[in-house]
Amino acid sequence: MPKRLYTCTPSRLNTWLDCPRRYRFTYLDRPAPPKGPPWAHNSVGASVHNALAGWWREPYERRTPAMAAILLSKGWITEGFRDQEQSTLWRDRARAMVSGYASTLDPSDEPVGVERTVATRTSVIAVSGRVDRIDRRGDELVIVDYKTGRRPLTEDDARSSLALAIYAVASSRVMRRACRTVELHHVPTGSIVQWEHTDESLARHIGRAEDIAREASEADERYRAWRADAGDRDGPRAPLPPDLDASLPPKPGPMCSWCDYRRHCPEGQAAGTPHQPWDGLPDVD
Repeated sequence: MPKRLYTCTPSRLNTWLDCPRRYRFTYLDRPAPPKGPPWAHNSVGASVHNALAGWWREPYERRTPAMAAILLSKGWITEGFRDQEQSTLWRDRARAMVSGYASTLDPSDEPVGVERTVATRTSVIAVSGRVDRIDRRGDELVIVDYKTGRRPLTEDDARSSLALAIYAVASSRVMRRACRTVELHHVPTGSIVQWEHTDESLARHIGRAEDIAREASEADERYRAWRADAGDRDGPRAPLPPDLDASLPPKPGPMCSWCDYRRHCPEGQAAGTPHQPWDGLPDVD
């Protein structure tokens, strides 16, 4: 029988690459172990993304910087902040972010996709993902991904991004139009970094995705076989046998302090001190 395609998203592939134990907690354990508290920087990012997506859905005459700020305020997510004062401070800061970014946009330059789900498949994977924005420039498509983090972006970030490359390939196949250029838009600063892929570089990214998928798929199958044989009998929290646990190992490192599942991972706890939910926010002068 032909091998079943591995169904995934770029996030699932990257989670396996980052830490197989976190991958297990996120995608295999059912019910999943409880997560830690929400992160304030994720609330900022989601609020900004939602506001910019909503801005493009407004009628042309309402696509103004002021409308971007209004949409941000209406959809502000308050989770993860230290207190109401900090939430309000960051809401106002995010309002300035989106209104400043919106002032650089041409409201008549209609994207071909906003929060658009695209998908493609190979002989190994069936991969899908949601793109922040897809522009049409000339005869080609351009992938646009919004970023709100504190770190300045570089051309290497765009070049090496597995997710952006997958989005480019999937968008090209869904919309039947060439897509090789990917961009990261840093909303707080308005800076843009761009990378133009070749057919060869996109093929390398897809090959890398397939390699990751093969590893993850093997672990999935071993886990499901164990669950079918012993998990249902011993309960949802039955400990993994040593050989299976070894195939889903932790990768301790600095990022363990930010992991949603840190409390369930002794190696992750030993790798660093825990962060407060608002520690990911940049310092405000």
